[in-house]
Amino acid sequence: MKINVAVLFGGKSVEHEVSVISALQAMRAMDAGKYEIYPVYITKGNEFYHGAALRDVEGYRDLPALLKKCGRVGLVAEGSKTYLESREKRGFLKSGRIALIDLAFPIVHGTNVEDGALQGYLKTLNLPFVGCDVLASAVCMDKFSAKALLRQGGFPVLDCLRFEARAAGGLGGMAEAVEARFPYPVVVKPVNLGSSVGIGRASDRAGLMEALETAFMFAGRVIAEPAVENLKEVNCAVLGDADAAEASECEEPYATEEILSYSDKYMDGGKQGAAKGMAGLKRRIPADISSEMRAKIRQIATESFKFLDCCGVARADFLIDTATGGVWLNEFNTIPGSLSFYLWEPTGLSYADLLDRLIALALKRRRVEEEIIYSFDTNILSTGGGFGRKGKI
Repeated sequence: MKINVAVLFGGKSVEHEVSVISALQAMRAMDAGKYEIYPVYITKGNEFYHGAALRDVEGYRDLPALLKKCGRVGLVAEGSKTYLESREKRGFLKSGRIALIDLAFPIVHGTNVEDGALQGYLKTLNLPFVGCDVLASAVCMDKFSAKALLRQGGFPVLDCLRFEARAAGGLGGMAEAVEARFPYPVVVKPVNLGSSVGIGRASDRAGLMEALETAFMFAGRVIAEPAVENLKEVNCAVLGDADAAEASECEEPYATEEILSYSDKYMDGGKQGAAKGMAGLKRRIPADISSEMRAKIRQIATESFKFLDCCGVARADFLIDTATGGVWLNEFNTIPGSLSFYLWEPTGLSYADLLDRLIALALKRRRVEEEIIYSFDTNILSTGGGFGRKGKI
């Protein structure tokens, strides 16, 4: 019997289109003999749509026309089961149940979807899902919180300062605080975005003010940290959970600017590059690093993945100073672009097998959770008005 999988993608995020690309790649690679795939597209207004047309990348060129071919849907919990239900009263998707969903596969990027919000929603629906749980998703999305936790665990991370959009002193005060803490150049980035959105590098006060202003366009909080000189960026994916995890091959992405940009990741090569997502990024695999550095990065990636209680596949991004040999863990992407399948292929793990592993890990977590007691089969409200001092109304 096939497993019914709802693949969730899109969402209210600046990385919306990247999510679409990643999801379409994954649905093409999933074993149709094992899984019945139900694509669920989340609009930028958080509306859910389902329909076979959602699997055609060309349809997204005219989104209103695409959605007319689909229907509004919702996920509904009934006891321990979760159903995909139509919200339409027209056409082929009339109101009613479409399918019993066994598993959700969120392939989403960015705030409101990758940051624990969607994961928490799925938990309230009693629906097992692929990837990190709520806390790990939230922590890894918040760059400042992740740095603080990783530093506590003894992992190498850069120092940083965090600022609120409405902080006293405005941008000028923030710039003064950065200059008092770090020498130029510095890097400024939104605290909770990925795909290099809103990131800027500054070599003087004017550049710093501009970088802060740009970052605040995308988030209410930003961080500033020292820029790594003689920079080489190296990424490594990790697959597993807190019990056991393994590292992929390392990659070295190529940047056209001083820092890897959104354009480098998703737009290079025009139509073809955009359609391939992170898989279309120019990169060197394996990365041009020593065997000792490769082993070090893979070890840090694996140990920090388990320390943060991640699950599924996540990509750890590293910064290396080629002159000094210094290495820092920059961030974790809990749902990396293209699910980092291209980092596993050199190890002999195909994309289809990677997806199988991810689904197996999600079902394992559900089995473990079913052994935990979350509530008592009692109702103190049924005893009347005598609730004791603390419970007295």
